Amino acid sequence: MSILNALNISHSFGGRQILEDASFRLLKGEHIGLIGANGEGKSTFLKIITGEMTPEIGTVEWCRHITYGYLDQYSSLGKGKTIKDVLRDAFSHLNDLEAEMLSMYDKMADASDDEIAVLMEDVGEIQEILDMSGYYTIDTKISEYANGLGLADIGLDRDVSELSGGQRSKVLLAKVLLENPMILILDEPTNFLDENHIEWLTNFLQNYENAFILVSHDIPFLTKVTNIIYHLENTNLTRYKGTYEDFLRMYDLKKQQVEQEYKKQQKKIADLEDFVARNKARAATATLARSRQKELDKIERITIAPEKIKPTFNFKSDRSTGKIAISAENLVIGYDLPLTKPVNLTVERNKKIAIKGVNGLGKSTLLKTLLKLIPPIEGKIEHDQFLSVGYFEQEEKCSDKTALQEFWDEFPSLTNAEARSALAKCGLTTEHITSKMKVLSGGENAKVRLCKLMQKESNILVLDEPTNHLDIDAKEELARAVKAFKGTVLLVSHEPEFYNNVVDEVWDVSEWSTKIV
Repeated sequence: MSILNALNISHSFGGRQILEDASFRLLKGEHIGLIGANGEGKSTFLKIITGEMTPEIGTVEWCRHITYGYLDQYSSLGKGKTIKDVLRDAFSHLNDLEAEMLSMYDKMADASDDEIAVLMEDVGEIQEILDMSGYYTIDTKISEYANGLGLADIGLDRDVSELSGGQRSKVLLAKVLLENPMILILDEPTNFLDENHIEWLTNFLQNYENAFILVSHDIPFLTKVTNIIYHLENTNLTRYKGTYEDFLRMYDLKKQQVEQEYKKQQKKIADLEDFVARNKARAATATLARSRQKELDKIERITIAPEKIKPTFNFKSDRSTGKIAISAENLVIGYDLPLTKPVNLTVERNKKIAIKGVNGLGKSTLLKTLLKLIPPIEGKIEHDQFLSVGYFEQEEKCSDKTALQEFWDEFPSLTNAEARSALAKCGLTTEHITSKMKVLSGGENAKVRLCKLMQKESNILVLDEPTNHLDIDAKEELARAVKAFKGTVLLVSHEPEFYNNVVDEVWDVSEWSTKIV
């Protein structure tokens, strides 16, 4: 049974075509992975099917009484609510459905037999939705999901305005999962999640009985939970049945077939054009030439899309520090309350260090403290006199400026051509460069910020979750660039497959944390 159909969707954005005659269907129980490079339009497509955006051409059809939960890249939380309040909001639509069902019972008192039959059918559908959504076991559900994502240990009475970016992401994820919709729509749900909670989410989605649509650049995660792949590339949306590995095999085969057909057709076109050119002027062969020209005109030309420009990242190194770049003695980090026991840390010159640990233990706080951006609660920090820092923050600040202006304001000495060239090397097209930062995808936004970082000389790179939102090509290139950097690296990441072959050692924040999360 098809529960969602998007038919012949065409849409442009910022003067660039995003979708062209794209169609999509979702059957009951399907687990779909929606994939494509940064900027191809995956988030735009999700906004179209959820009604946040109206396509220029095409229709979106949902089955009756459908429920869906949508977690996008930029979901946010308002102040003044506790974690538990937000999680209880997951059931607000079910409260509305129950109220609708009760009003139907009231209507039956004055309804005809035919009207009662229709109302009973609607009541039955709503009752089934309430049962399937766990409406009558709300508190048990909240406790189960909060424990699974580590929220119970943070404290369900905590105001959401006090939470870190990673903790807020977990609250929003728990809320949308608690809604238990007929369709779950998740845009990069593993961003800001640590390894333990990615594992929990993997198990959850593997056993999820309803349908979901997942956008993710986390390939191990995507591979484990999906059974249908929709690939968005060059405005085309193509359906592949099977796992991500099945998609790769079929995609490569399809690409080879198209290339072979293209070469074959190009040869035929060249032969026909040559025949027409040689024979159209001679009276004896002019009729044949016209016939071949007609054949030539009727050919439906095969086109091969140009290869996507892959990003190139290179970090400029400054003069070296002494043997010890950063040292910390009896360090206790935190804001109002300590997050760690006293700890002694040493960051040696040219060492590459990954920092891991579940969300809320203070990984970002540790970076900011070591950089002296915020004071420690206790202890002292020493920097080498020649320390020069390149810092990539976890949470981006979106502005109304175009990507080009954002970049140029920071490096005004560059010419227009030099600025555009630098951004293009990071995989950004002219359309991306001239778009406002606030409308770029998370991956495009990150590439602009990385591009700015690469213009500066530094001897220590401090990268806080740099792979969030980045597509596969960008992740691979970033790993290569970080490994090649001739300097020191402090890296926070929840993706061991990204940093395992890059770093020399791993710090686990949980080993000196005062919290259990």
